[in-house]
Amino acid sequence: MENRFVTAETLNEDNDIEYSLRPQRLKEYIGQRKVKEKLDIFIKAARMREEALDHVLLYGPPGLGKTTLANIIAKEMTGNLKVTSGPAIERAGDLAAILTSLNDYDVLFIDEIHRLNRSVEEILYPAMEDYALDIVIGKGAAAKSIRLDLPKFTLIGATTRIGLLTAPLRDRFGVLCPMEFYEEEELKEIIVRSSSILNAEIEEDAAFELARSSRGTPRIANRILKRVRDYSDVKGNGVINIDTARDALDLLEIDREGFDSVDKRILLAIIDNFDGGPVGIETLAYFIGEELGTIEDVYEPYLLQKGFILRTPRGRVATDKAYVHLNRRRGKNKKIQQFSIDLNE
Repeated sequence: MENRFVTAETLNEDNDIEYSLRPQRLKEYIGQRKVKEKLDIFIKAARMREEALDHVLLYGPPGLGKTTLANIIAKEMTGNLKVTSGPAIERAGDLAAILTSLNDYDVLFIDEIHRLNRSVEEILYPAMEDYALDIVIGKGAAAKSIRLDLPKFTLIGATTRIGLLTAPLRDRFGVLCPMEFYEEEELKEIIVRSSSILNAEIEEDAAFELARSSRGTPRIANRILKRVRDYSDVKGNGVINIDTARDALDLLEIDREGFDSVDKRILLAIIDNFDGGPVGIETLAYFIGEELGTIEDVYEPYLLQKGFILRTPRGRVATDKAYVHLNRRRGKNKKIQQFSIDLNE
């Protein structure tokens, strides 16, 4: 999975261009309309009252712009941004040092917040609710608690697995923002904007072709654009047109649905080896040689979102859409079995 080009996780090559391509203001941010509208109102209200923005939880698949939004919120609130991650904060003292270094209206961004140590998490509760830090000095009978006042800061937590957050931590966020996959038109806008920053000329139909193959994820769209730009400079005339885009995508082994060889292996295994399903996820993982968690967290969400597989009580099933895409024919009497749940039982 580490070498997978269409992964939404950050690759080393992304660091070279991601920062320069990030929008700096909310009005420049493309996509996530509901999240933008919500944040725009809350930020303006907080600034009118000269208060810190309420704590924000951004959750959804990787690569959809959570870190970018954290940067934008800090700029809109005229504060500084402090970035860390859940695994990086090992002890309560680490978090205390970060919190005491903040100023009013600063933003503390904790990525992968679901991986915070439980003892560290408990320090956050009074910090989020009361802007205070409770410190215990000494041990045993001589121990005493001291409360330190903290500046009015905003905590932004980001997670790809909101279900792993504890209820006490989740309930302390005042603004919950679910991040959704992008529409193709939105990705086309992002690609056109990024190409202008990268000084790469691209035609509109070529931009739409790249958008279709970007799996609803801006990070992947920008990564593909960078590679297609390289291909155009060497094999083309420097202008990314529809033919150049398609040739480059073929070279990268990415089809029009954004599927790579791993996605196709999963679909072909269900169709050719298990007669279209249902097949248990454990069996499927063993058959294609991938870990069960990797399939569930990395590969499966996009296949489900695009409607190529279904999750049923008996296992995964390939849809008619998958058969058409892979040029396969379903068995003569084979249909997708319908499952229902009686809510009165």
